[in-house]
Amino acid sequence: MKKLLFTLSLVLIGYTSALAQSGFTLGANIGMPVGDIEDYSDFKIGADIAYRVNVVPMVDVGGLVGYSRFFIDDVDSPFGSLETNDIEFIPIAASGRVNFALLFVGADLGYAIGLDDENDGGFFYRPLVGVKLGPVGVIGSYSGINVDGNPIGSINLGVEFGF
Repeated sequence: MKKLLFTLSLVLIGYTSALAQSGFTLGANIGMPVGDIEDYSDFKIGADIAYRVNVVPMVDVGGLVGYSRFFIDDVDSPFGSLETNDIEFIPIAASGRVNFALLFVGADLGYAIGLDDENDGGFFYRPLVGVKLGPVGVIGSYSGINVDGNPIGSINLGVEFGF
């Protein structure tokens, strides 16, 4: 009977530890545009909210929705400075993480809906690596959106809060 209670206790502790990994994260990031977009933009911001569940030890999967904005520089022409619109997206993606002691790696894959005129959106991908500091994580990532065969990308530094 003692062995049975001990075994059940270990299973219960393991199960609750796995559930403790599940939950919402709220993140924010800043980025430096790379590729063709860097000719037009110097800065990018983003935010997201995700919900992930622990499916096997060390692995969390779920969904993510976010917002990304590339700030577009005004264009100088012989007729003066032309004001341009920023490029905005709402990424909707599947999200996965592999957790180690203090580090984690992951990826988000999905579709980014374009919010500005003449921007239909495109395939969204974001590989990432992060460090856990309690309920806060510091993340380095690359975000890419393939819009009609033209990649719009950025290298990002962000933080996320788990709750």
